[in-house]
Amino acid sequence: MQDQSVPEDFDVVIVGRGPVGATLANLLGLCGVRTLVLEREARTYHLPRALHFDDECMRVFQTIGLAEAILPHVILSPGMLFLDADGKMLLDWSRPLTLTPMGWNLSYRFHQPNLEDVLIGGLARWPHVTLRNRCDVFALDQDESGVRVRYEDLSNGKLTEVRAGYVIGCDGARSIVRRFIGSGMDDLGFHERWLVVDVLLKRARDDLGDYSLQHCDVRRPATYVRGTGTRRRWEITILPDEDSNDIAQPARVWELLSRWITPEDAELERAAVYTFHSVIAQQWRSRRLLLAGDSAHQTPPFLGQGMCAGIRDAANLAWKLASVIRDGAAPDLLDTYQSERQPHVREFIELAIRLGGLINTKAIEAGLATGEARENAPVKLEVKKPLLGSGLVLGDPTLAGHLAPQFMLKDGSRGDDRIGYSHVLLVENAVHPALSQTGISILTSDDADGVGPWLREHGLTAALIRPDRYIRGIARNDAELDRLIAVIAPPTHVPSAA
Repeated sequence: MQDQSVPEDFDVVIVGRGPVGATLANLLGLCGVRTLVLEREARTYHLPRALHFDDECMRVFQTIGLAEAILPHVILSPGMLFLDADGKMLLDWSRPLTLTPMGWNLSYRFHQPNLEDVLIGGLARWPHVTLRNRCDVFALDQDESGVRVRYEDLSNGKLTEVRAGYVIGCDGARSIVRRFIGSGMDDLGFHERWLVVDVLLKRARDDLGDYSLQHCDVRRPATYVRGTGTRRRWEITILPDEDSNDIAQPARVWELLSRWITPEDAELERAAVYTFHSVIAQQWRSRRLLLAGDSAHQTPPFLGQGMCAGIRDAANLAWKLASVIRDGAAPDLLDTYQSERQPHVREFIELAIRLGGLINTKAIEAGLATGEARENAPVKLEVKKPLLGSGLVLGDPTLAGHLAPQFMLKDGSRGDDRIGYSHVLLVENAVHPALSQTGISILTSDDADGVGPWLREHGLTAALIRPDRYIRGIARNDAELDRLIAVIAPPTHVPSAA
């Protein structure tokens, strides 16, 4: 073991340095939480994986101060079209290219190594956040005061241990943290092999288009996605009698791509067989061990929500950890993490499964209740984001689980940049005498023109917004506002932005 008689001590150890782990570490850095990130690999994985994130994720990246650094690495997505075997459009899922109430665009495409480099680079801003690569965690032992984390430094074989208040498993589908929690998995029933092919164009192929295309051909369903720069991706279903190794060989890959593209147009960057799963961990927390991202849930890719779900996990969890660690909140606050996030991610996975089913069937109108069929026109798909499950609600639960919009301030800046990763109370004006006693940020119509109209639209006097931008409490009159203020008045258990 290590030479020191006393192991290093951290508030939080994060196992895994992918997009979810790195985002969580940046959020904890923002909150002033002493954090260690342990990553098995030496460097960022260089090949494409996730391709899409949404406006809520970009809002999280804004919160950690990295949105502007990410923007040069993304392109906007116009949406997705579902086509039958003859190329006729069955389903139109276009995305508006205007800003949403989140203050960002609805759909971004990106190259995951670029995103990870920005997120990992952002950790250098926090002196209390440490990243160690080539560290393979092999044991987690809980006691009343913390967790003993043992790992091997793969660069020299040295065994080391540290102490942590909490350990978060952001370590993917084969999570060791989930193993130590002992959680089973709920199987939502979707398990299919698909060939994922990434190519780099050698010449312009504007005819391929910017839309993602779902080829709903019952003989062999396939997906096309435009990536950033010259990157293009096809995902092609593998038939039951086909061998996974054979189908990933270059000659066979080009044969499958031949209806769209040839070796004269592009070079293969990667061809790999993946089994798309739909599973959710039954237990996301065991005392001081918690799960986030793919260690807690895995989804088929048809909605592009796999990484997005993990980023939402991080935003939900980080401020609660900081509230417990820094501000003395009761540890059972962490139980609201699974109760809120699990139903949300389940709904997204179930919708992804339904879309996956549509790619395999001609009966698209019958298979999709979300769309509204019009005569001689494709079904128009509208996807509403799920609400959080039950958790933290103050008073009237009407708007609980809804995201609050991001208001543009009168000086042209974004409201979240002023608020930081903390609670904020939205009120028409700040004349209430007790408001100054709460210790919580206040945003009024004097700050942002949109605050008053939004409150009036919902019949509210005030709304309390959590650090992850979800609505925690509302007041419809002065008496309810008094009660809301009484709950949130000092002592407050909320981290403010560092």
